[in-house]
Amino acid sequence: MSDVGRTRVAAYAVCFDAAGRILLCRIAPSVIPGEVWTLPGGGLEFGEPPEAAVLRELSEETGQSGEILSLLEVNDRLVGRGEGAGALHAIRIVYRVRVSGGELRDEAEGTTDACAWFTPEEAARLHLGELARRALDLVARGRR
Repeated sequence: MSDVGRTRVAAYAVCFDAAGRILLCRIAPSVIPGEVWTLPGGGLEFGEPPEAAVLRELSEETGQSGEILSLLEVNDRLVGRGEGAGALHAIRIVYRVRVSGGELRDEAEGTTDACAWFTPEEAARLHLGELARRALDLVARGRR
């Protein structure tokens, strides 16, 4: 019997405020060390629609509520080697979301430990995860 990797489906939010700043979350150092910033979002629960998951994750990680404006993209990434037990096929559904309320706050005891609004220039100077860099590039190319 061969070891099989796993598939993870996750939904992420690209949120800009009226001043053009993007909302990012810092991945907790217990998950990934090195002050890595990413988009608010995360894995779908069994049976949960992606649209519900992205809004739930936005609320859990940032305290913000939102409204989906559009689907920005669906992409995937293979992490690890081959199809073995350590491999992960990450399928990422990325939505453009408008923040509609809530109080900005950091997630307590989660996979992220901070959140903040950044101008695109400030964000470009951060240690961004691959997904956040990809989203900023898409937006800069006019897919906003």
